[in-house]
Amino acid sequence: MGALLRSEEMTLCQLFLQSEAAYTCVSELGELGLVQFRDLNPDVNAFQRKFVNEVRRCDEMERKLRFLEKEIKKDGIPMLDTGDNPDAPAPREMIDLEATFEKLENEMKEVNANSEALKRNFLELTELKHILRKTQTFFEEAEIHHTQAIHDPSLTDETMGLLGEEPYRSGQALKLGFVAGVILREKIPAFEKMLWRVCRGNVFLRQTEIVNPLEDPVTGDQVYKSVFIIFFQGDQLKSRVKKICEGFRATLYPCPETPAERREMAIGVMTRIEDLNTVLGQTQDHRHRVLVAAARNIKVWFIKVRKIKAIYYTLNQFNIESSQKCLIAECWCPVEDLDRIQQALRRGTERSGSSVPSILNKMGTKQTPPTYNRTNKFTEAFQAIVDSYGVSTYREINPAPFTIISFPFLFAVMFGDIGHGMIMAIFGIFLIIREKYFMAKKIEDEIFATFFGGRYIITLMGLFSIYTGFLYNDVFSKSLNVFGSSWFPIDPQTNKGYTSATLHGSTNLQLDPNTSYVGGGPYPFGLDPIWQMSSNKITATNSLKMKLSVIFGVTQMLFGVILSLLNHRHFKNKLNIICEFIPQVIFMCSIFGYLCILVFYKWTHFTVSDLGKDPNLLIGLINMFLMQRKKTDVPMYPGQYGFEKHQHRFGQHHYQPVATQNGNLIDDEECIYHDEFDSKHTDDNEEEFKHHQLSVNSGDVLGHDPEVNHHGDGDLLTPAEPEEEFDFGDTFIHQSIHTIEYCLGCISHTASYLRLWALSLAHAQLSEVLWSMVMQIGLNFAFPVGVFLLVPLFAFWAGATVVVLVLMEGMSAFLHTLRLHWVEFQSKFYKGEGEKFQPFTFEDLSQYSVED
Repeated sequence: MGALLRSEEMTLCQLFLQSEAAYTCVSELGELGLVQFRDLNPDVNAFQRKFVNEVRRCDEMERKLRFLEKEIKKDGIPMLDTGDNPDAPAPREMIDLEATFEKLENEMKEVNANSEALKRNFLELTELKHILRKTQTFFEEAEIHHTQAIHDPSLTDETMGLLGEEPYRSGQALKLGFVAGVILREKIPAFEKMLWRVCRGNVFLRQTEIVNPLEDPVTGDQVYKSVFIIFFQGDQLKSRVKKICEGFRATLYPCPETPAERREMAIGVMTRIEDLNTVLGQTQDHRHRVLVAAARNIKVWFIKVRKIKAIYYTLNQFNIESSQKCLIAECWCPVEDLDRIQQALRRGTERSGSSVPSILNKMGTKQTPPTYNRTNKFTEAFQAIVDSYGVSTYREINPAPFTIISFPFLFAVMFGDIGHGMIMAIFGIFLIIREKYFMAKKIEDEIFATFFGGRYIITLMGLFSIYTGFLYNDVFSKSLNVFGSSWFPIDPQTNKGYTSATLHGSTNLQLDPNTSYVGGGPYPFGLDPIWQMSSNKITATNSLKMKLSVIFGVTQMLFGVILSLLNHRHFKNKLNIICEFIPQVIFMCSIFGYLCILVFYKWTHFTVSDLGKDPNLLIGLINMFLMQRKKTDVPMYPGQYGFEKHQHRFGQHHYQPVATQNGNLIDDEECIYHDEFDSKHTDDNEEEFKHHQLSVNSGDVLGHDPEVNHHGDGDLLTPAEPEEEFDFGDTFIHQSIHTIEYCLGCISHTASYLRLWALSLAHAQLSEVLWSMVMQIGLNFAFPVGVFLLVPLFAFWAGATVVVLVLMEGMSAFLHTLRLHWVEFQSKFYKGEGEKFQPFTFEDLSQYSVED
């Protein structure tokens, strides 16, 4: 339980590693994941460190792997991921990996270059094929048009020459030049307009679309193009046309003038296209085989390269002894795991073949160690909730174990519904059952990852919501009559049951508790189902839920104050117990604890016969502060006013002298001074760690003489940080503000817990409105109309229930529960000013991955 209540005890250690064993030792420590190294070269540029060349080599290997990965994804080849976690390769294996990656990269680049050249050639031949085919159609249409014009002189307007002259003289046609090519389809309108303006209408353009898309050899995208042919007269227009084609990146192809030559060229083009298809197929098959072979190992290669990079990155944080034979490191380690760390160092030394063992020494330090809370897959999510507010200060009470119960319970108080809780619990249990499957798939969707990470929280919230749903007796806004109601409809005038005529003839009947409450006791578990039918249900349930919210809030806050006592005792702050804890408990118990006692007293001592005579709790609390009582006021219990007077007098003397020392009174200011001094004294001595005798330290190796503190024989402390001078004025102001903040915070935090009642009311009413406005409509219709209406209405109701009431309302309740824990509960004992323990581990290598 100690490990759950507080973070692990940490110690600062010094490592002495032989140069030939440093790589394997760090590799073993990375597999273990229990050591956080400190950078001993903070002032050294990253490019001037010892192993910068090895890190660059790893970056280059990773770049090549990303290139291969990109090519594999482009071809849609699945990459085998067996989940294996290979050990970090030996340094000599880097050469083999580099050679393998270099060979694969060069081979892929060569294949890509050949494939691109073949595809470009194939594209040109395909475009030429379409040009020959389309231009043949153009010329055939022109020939038909020419024949018709000769035999029909009436077509003079349609056969007008290009330059406005008659095209035919003495039966011979005017000879025109032409160019043919291919252009992107979306450029045709602008291309045509530019030709018209530059050539002043003295050219003739024919174009037609290529139906099938063509593949771009560079990008691989599918593009749509059109074939065009331009007729003109003269070299000047020919020059202009070619420049316009060049500006629009149109591709021009030679096109013979005679049909025979065009047919001959088309046959040659088709033959070359068939040959190219064969070569392209062989090239793609070779590329596919290379990528499939790489896809089998690429995940393992990534892990190996990143592990090598992580090791050398860590080695760059070490100091190197002047003879280059020893590396010196400093690291934070959990005291409980020192034996495991020693074993990992021995394994690393044996793997390297070194005969000199690695040395691990404890060091004393005044620096605050990082905070390390051990977690498992169940407690990890709850610890993340606490750490999101702030990492706990070293060795202070960890709220996570208590959050495991309090968080889902307070959520369920706001979300109490058996049906909604079952939906949430089933979803959470499904994620837990399929846990291994989803972890193996490594789904990268952020929303799903959030739900999957909180699967245990979701399950507990659902189960607790089912429990509070039974307390509220609420299932999709309906109640369950399991034990039978304690109420019976009795006419208070006749003291007999209502007749059928009276029940059916009245829309609103009132039950008198003195006559209708005949059950002999309350409903055995939860709320009586009769309240579901009553018109004043909200009035009754609001009173109950409001009081329960205050009781839960005061209980949790008082528990938080009690946890602060454990912190004071652990850090040996005795004056904090006297000057902080005891006044805090007295203040909270005398007001809000007293209020909770009055609530329970009212519940147990006032019956239905006292209806209308019972005193108001809120008015009574206000009168207790103001000390104003009316003669007509009825006390809650005998002697109430006298007790509250003594309580008021005690509060007036609360800030009088609180202790004695050597016969002299110590006032609050002296308590503040001694509290501050005791806290500093405890901090200076609490975290002192003994260590074995050292033969060398980093300062001696580097030729520095850093400021160190010596305590006893052989005890070496890290450089001491200058202590802040004690300023009584600042401390007095700080403590005064803290006192005011606590007093006002108790009031505001108690009121803040009323959100439990408010959200519970909103959730119940929203569920009831959804039922009455959707499902009730279908249930009001008789058979068979009601059956046909119920199907779509039920689908809409079910969807709205999941989306609105479970997801949206669940998120709202989750955020409010989060606030209650962060602000109202943890502020009573939790500082959250620590630094999280970030060990060197191979479990998460993403920080060593550099994307392009």
